[in-house]
Amino acid sequence: MLLTTNLVSAQYITRFVKSGIIEFNKSTNMYALINREIALSKDENIFSAKAFEGYKKNHPQIHVSKSNLQFSDNKTLFTPEVDEDDNSTNNWFDIPMSQQFNTTYTDINSSTKLSQKKVFEETFLVKDSIAKIKWKITGETREILGYTCRRANGLILDSIYVVAFYTDQIPVVGGPESFTGLPGMILQVAMPHENVSWIATKVTDVTIPATTLVPPKKGKPVTKEQFQGTLKSAMKNWGVYAQAYLKSLQL
Repeated sequence: MLLTTNLVSAQYITRFVKSGIIEFNKSTNMYALINREIALSKDENIFSAKAFEGYKKNHPQIHVSKSNLQFSDNKTLFTPEVDEDDNSTNNWFDIPMSQQFNTTYTDINSSTKLSQKKVFEETFLVKDSIAKIKWKITGETREILGYTCRRANGLILDSIYVVAFYTDQIPVVGGPESFTGLPGMILQVAMPHENVSWIATKVTDVTIPATTLVPPKKGKPVTKEQFQGTLKSAMKNWGVYAQAYLKSLQL
């Protein structure tokens, strides 16, 4: 009886992962984003509609990009993976939300982040405080990769609705891109109205050396305000496309 009790108890022992690598898939509903772009465009919609029909014959509805998040000692480093075939699978005039612009280093202890952002031919290093997302934790749960995750609803950039699922079994405040601020690691996050989501596909429990978990160094150092000012100036004649581009770069 004692042996049986010990075995049963062992099944409920929770292992807390404090260092490791999380692989993410970013899924973008291209058809929905293109439809929205056509509706907002002031160009000839007949041409846009015909081009879209041609696009659908050769491209899937969901475009998937990969990335990984290293974490240790209350620090995280989010890095997009380079897709060598990306130009052949996602070539509708470079829709911003389907791209991955940011490599982001976050230090939870100092509440700071440093993001390397690639904009056309130039690379910036944007220093800022950790994003303050207005979260409301709910009672809904789901299992992701064997981790019990709780749902939280939030607002980013003042008005964009976000749904996230986080687990306190990975007791690090972090997540993909700059999503953070929940009492555990975010393993799934979606912006439903933007037709994009991120979900963890693998968690590797491994010690991350301090020498590899460091901020990106390549790029022009700027503040958040300087970066936004530079972009707004460069895109002042871009119309609605400028807003979509700015939104994607601020994730």
